[in-house]
Amino acid sequence: MFNNLRAAVLVPEIRQRILFVLFAFAWFVFMIHVQLPNVNQQAWQRALQGGAFYNLLGFLSGGALQKLSVIAMGITPYINASIIMQLMTVVLPQLEEMAKKGGEEGRKKISQYTRWLTIVLATMQGTFMANAMEKYGVFYDHSIWYLLFAIIAMVAGTLFLMWLGEQISDKGIGNGVSLIIFIGIVLRFPTYVTQTFSSASQGAESILNIVLYVVVALVVIISIIFLYQGQRRVPVQQARRTVGRKMFAGRSTYIPLRLNNAGVISIIFAISILLLPQQALSWFAHTGVAPSYFHLLGPLELPINAAAWSESFNVHFSVNGWLYNLVYFLLVVIFTFFYSSIVLNTRDVADNLKKTGAFIPGIRPGQPTVDYLNKILLRITTAAAIYLGLLAVLPGAVQRGLSVTTFYLGSTSLLIVVGVALDTITQIEARLAMRDYRGFIKR
Repeated sequence: MFNNLRAAVLVPEIRQRILFVLFAFAWFVFMIHVQLPNVNQQAWQRALQGGAFYNLLGFLSGGALQKLSVIAMGITPYINASIIMQLMTVVLPQLEEMAKKGGEEGRKKISQYTRWLTIVLATMQGTFMANAMEKYGVFYDHSIWYLLFAIIAMVAGTLFLMWLGEQISDKGIGNGVSLIIFIGIVLRFPTYVTQTFSSASQGAESILNIVLYVVVALVVIISIIFLYQGQRRVPVQQARRTVGRKMFAGRSTYIPLRLNNAGVISIIFAISILLLPQQALSWFAHTGVAPSYFHLLGPLELPINAAAWSESFNVHFSVNGWLYNLVYFLLVVIFTFFYSSIVLNTRDVADNLKKTGAFIPGIRPGQPTVDYLNKILLRITTAAAIYLGLLAVLPGAVQRGLSVTTFYLGSTSLLIVVGVALDTITQIEARLAMRDYRGFIKR
């Protein structure tokens, strides 16, 4: 890996792409410090302590939410829009045909739909966040015009990150959106390390527990690498064929079925479903209390006692409780199966094999091939789903068991960091191989 990185730096084209990615990271860090005006930071920090949803969003945004900058929402609206569009291509036949048969023009249209959906989702999320900030007294200016300004500024920040991610994908190396999330997570690590050392030096935490926690983290990272690199190689035999006057002998190859087809999507789905009810109740925790600008519409009374509902929800469904972790595990397993079935269509794989004259040894083409691939996919997806479910709940349990409270190492962040790093290294190696191949052709 280090040899490939050194070779990539020596190639002018790849070096320019790497420098562009670093330049984009610098812009991201700069935007973190562009804060909204007229904000009571003390009130905002108190508001952040009331919801796990904000903690997750702040972790993925590199601390932009804690500073309440214009990119406080991060790039999560674009991620949600991309996931929704990917699911809609399976549900709606028009989008499915556009994605498969539309070629480059079809992909551009789907990308445009994704951008418009991002604006809608970002506006909705920005409105809810501004509503919560107004309720907690975060804004010094309570006029509706400042509220609109805050919403537009946060939506514009999300659109800027979306544009920056597309530029990284086009002019840099790797997936731009994934790299933005990657740098947002990595930026929080120095703060966690500093807090951990400071807490250990003051005797607040045991050094032995911290060492054990680091060992557990390394073991988890190694297991994630195996999960990402793991494949089930299904052997395929190419039939002998004749093209013109030439006869080509059959050759053997394989279909690489990834062990983890769902990636981190299943965990993101599960977290969103678990945290949204809690956050929605916390937004309206006081019955009959509404933001000041709502008084323009007349008296407002909430139909339910949201404060009582929120307190009951937190008691019976706390993050540290067994019920929460059980539901979390089951949701991750269910979404892993669901998303894996969307990502890999065994019917299409079997049809492509039949069209090219290839076959799996001992398996008849057509429906028997589909059944055989589904059987294999069920086995590997079961292993991946159980692993992801355990990965979702065990890091938090280990952290609570070792009483390490200053370093947050969640399953989502580990999957994203390791997965993006492996994907970026793979793309660098592919560009190096392509350069060597072109050089061989010229010689």
